[in-house]
Amino acid sequence: MIKKDLALQLAPQVIDMVRARSMRAGEPLREQTLAQALGVSRSPIRRVFALLAEWNLATQEPNRGYFLKQDAGEIQASAFPLASDPFEDFYLRVVDDILAGEIPSHFFEAQLLRRYEVPRGQLLKVLNRLAGEAMVERKPGQGWELKDFVHNTKAHIQSYRFRMAIEPAALLEPGYQVNQAAFASARQQQQALIDGGINTLSRAQLFQIGAQFHELIVQCSGNVFFIDALRQQNQLRRFMGYKANIDRSRLVTQCQEHIHLLDLIESGHREEAAQFLWRHLDEVGRLKTHQGILPKNDGI
Repeated sequence: MIKKDLALQLAPQVIDMVRARSMRAGEPLREQTLAQALGVSRSPIRRVFALLAEWNLATQEPNRGYFLKQDAGEIQASAFPLASDPFEDFYLRVVDDILAGEIPSHFFEAQLLRRYEVPRGQLLKVLNRLAGEAMVERKPGQGWELKDFVHNTKAHIQSYRFRMAIEPAALLEPGYQVNQAAFASARQQQQALIDGGINTLSRAQLFQIGAQFHELIVQCSGNVFFIDALRQQNQLRRFMGYKANIDRSRLVTQCQEHIHLLDLIESGHREEAAQFLWRHLDEVGRLKTHQGILPKNDGI
């Protein structure tokens, strides 16, 4: 069970990497490449490949390995389940300390080992996860550093302004096509959050659901530039999403607005949906700024 839980935890990260590389159906999935990128051995990556095959996202060929079964851009969030990270509490503790400015922009593993008193293997798993989320990076030689985006308030505000420009525009693309199955799944997921999931899922899982919802809306535009741009923004804003999700009471309203947005799109009122989405993003961005969710350090 532990082994499968680890594979479930790693699977979304593998899918994110597949998407980042814009891989096409038929391309091979390389164990060594993904294992090195995620800081794990090849065995759990092999189990991830087996899960991808189970979810009909990959296929195994005898004596050749695993191959992607569909283009990365076509993989829907509903195709795979969410999983909890066994180190979630420690991971979020590190996230909170980074956001609070308790961890310097340049640091060494030894500093964090003294601070947290955890095994080095556990610390490395968390640091590698943060690196995979583009929040930290290993410096040449020794040490790690935080990405500038983490403590740059202006960049976070600009991120929301950028999303307000591209997400409503994606809704107005002439080739926009509703994915009925994915919309139905998203609707069920948002309702499940309203019915109590908001209070039981981890911050990381809540962020993942929200990010995948917005990716789905944009993905139906068929415009690869909009899709890639939004995925990059979601990667960058992950930390702020984790901090924002500490206050869960306001998430009910956001989920209700998500469902209303689906209603507008499915009823063919895409212009109204675009205007509603713009206001939704503007309100959420302002709320985070006014409540101090965005970082106070300007990064200068």
